[in-house]
Amino acid sequence: MSGSSRHRLPLNALRAFEASARHLSFTQAGVELNVTQAAVSQQVRLLEDQLGLELFIRLSRGLALTDEGLALLPVLSHSFDKIEALLQQFEDGHYHEVLSISVVGTFAVGWLLPRLPRFYDLYPYIDLRIMTHNNVVNLAGEGVDFAIRFGEGLWPLVENTPLFPAAHTVLCSEKIANKLKTPLDLKEQHLLRSYRKDEWEKWMIAAGIEPWRVKGPLFDSSRLMVEAALLTESVALAPSSMFEHELSAGTLVQPFDISVTLGGYWLSRLKSRPMTPAMAIFRNWLMDESKQA
Repeated sequence: MSGSSRHRLPLNALRAFEASARHLSFTQAGVELNVTQAAVSQQVRLLEDQLGLELFIRLSRGLALTDEGLALLPVLSHSFDKIEALLQQFEDGHYHEVLSISVVGTFAVGWLLPRLPRFYDLYPYIDLRIMTHNNVVNLAGEGVDFAIRFGEGLWPLVENTPLFPAAHTVLCSEKIANKLKTPLDLKEQHLLRSYRKDEWEKWMIAAGIEPWRVKGPLFDSSRLMVEAALLTESVALAPSSMFEHELSAGTLVQPFDISVTLGGYWLSRLKSRPMTPAMAIFRNWLMDESKQA
């Protein structure tokens, strides 16, 4: 087959083959494509003639793919799926860009989601895909454009942009808060811990008291830890800025005006990942919003 004839392969014939190969039936392919069984069969025969080989074995009851047909089917199916996905991005006469973000769960619920309506109003043609993680994310392996996570911004092979620091403080229910007159009263309570070491010790030093060993259960999410504190009448050490709604509603109480900064929230992207227009828009919007945090 010459290079010139490859370029003249008819799209209708390729589509007829792909549908027939998935259904192993010209009749079912015709139903899907809204044409007759005879039209599908003719298109497939045209393709076979141009390629100079058979793609199907015609059986008395249906079809079977030849080795050549088996090789061609996944390539065509993948190509048609990509074309369909791209065409969907031109919905309503506008190009919709898809932006994938992996976000630490506490930040997603406590900060990002309440602000997203403003983003949607400003940029209705950017389709966000939001996934959550517990501060462990592989940007290359998961194929995401950005990651938002908590720490000191020292992750390798990525560009890390600071959003804002997150001061940690004691959080608990009102019932437990009423029992806490001084920081030393925490010795009588169940203290919940993050998987990051020495957080309680650093808070106790900031509170001016001698640290003691905390033996409470470990959590990999501040959001989950605070929920556990409310359910089990325990005490959490977590970023208060991620729980503004609960603090305003009174379901969560900050008994002491003592905080310690243990890290911050960062926006990360692969250095090798070219910045798309949607990525630039989201980053700039996020930075503007973070200045108000």
